[in-house]
Amino acid sequence: MTTVQASLWLVILLVGLALAFDFMNGFHDAANSIATVVSTGVLKPAHAVLFAAFFNLIAIGVFHLSVAATVGKGIVEPGIVDVHVVFGALIGAITWNLVTWYYGIPSSSSHALIGGIVGSVMAKAGSGALLGAGILKTVAFIFVSPLLGFLLGALMMVAVAWVFRLSTPSRVDRWFRRLQLVSAGAYSLGHGGNDAQKTIGIIWMLLIATGHAAAGEAAPPAWTIVSCYTAIALGTMFGGWRIVKTMGQKITKLKPVGGFCAETGGALTLFLATALGIPVSTTHTITGAIVGVGAAQRASAVRWGVAGNIVWAWIFTIPASAFVAAVAYWVSLQLF
Repeated sequence: MTTVQASLWLVILLVGLALAFDFMNGFHDAANSIATVVSTGVLKPAHAVLFAAFFNLIAIGVFHLSVAATVGKGIVEPGIVDVHVVFGALIGAITWNLVTWYYGIPSSSSHALIGGIVGSVMAKAGSGALLGAGILKTVAFIFVSPLLGFLLGALMMVAVAWVFRLSTPSRVDRWFRRLQLVSAGAYSLGHGGNDAQKTIGIIWMLLIATGHAAAGEAAPPAWTIVSCYTAIALGTMFGGWRIVKTMGQKITKLKPVGGFCAETGGALTLFLATALGIPVSTTHTITGAIVGVGAAQRASAVRWGVAGNIVWAWIFTIPASAFVAAVAYWVSLQLF
């Protein structure tokens, strides 16, 4: 086998690994998309995952590739990325996803991938090879996205309570069982639009590094876009059932009106971040919105201990995935 053939097979392997990560991202984050609509009883689980997967997929025609450009070109200095960096980044992210999925912890696939890229790049070239602006806005939204989700979720809950203050509980429940289908669809649309683009970004990064795409091109090859959106939709169809219960009931008890407010607040946050080209965590966003909805009713409605455990997982995501990625980068040098 020639060097060129060996290089091509390695690129194919890494693209496959990236799509596996994307599938896992959908599988892991399906809970974020469907937890509220399942927990409130508006949709059965089997129907909910198909519903969410459909909106994940059609996001391909809604959002510009701003997030993909940030991941593909805005985090690492040009010329630093190679197949070893990409391998390390993907292994770091996949490992963290598997650990948190196994223990039923809602963590961020997005930040696991960013952490993987950071750890792998630092193992190769040190912190100087990272682009501060891209890293800064990504890290800033670790805090901004849940806070914005919290604020929007709480405000939505207060506004709805005021508008429907004269309505009977049964009428409110009947209305919001229908409206929650709209909010769940919007949230799944935002989930697909932001999360699929992260995998598009790392595949784009790989193709540029190996000469299979030009650095000056405005968009990656069309096949990367279609395959990544398809992979995340398929992952969502299989669902991350271990996390659904944590997101839907352990943080706070949700009714259809609360589910609508949480999903709407989360969807608005995702739409904003995607428009700005910022890779954010759908987990952080919907968790903040759910806590906001619970707190708007009364502070005691939120199980703060559960929320605190989730926050600890957020804090460890980037350093843990970065450490695994650095080790995987070294292993890749020995293997390839």
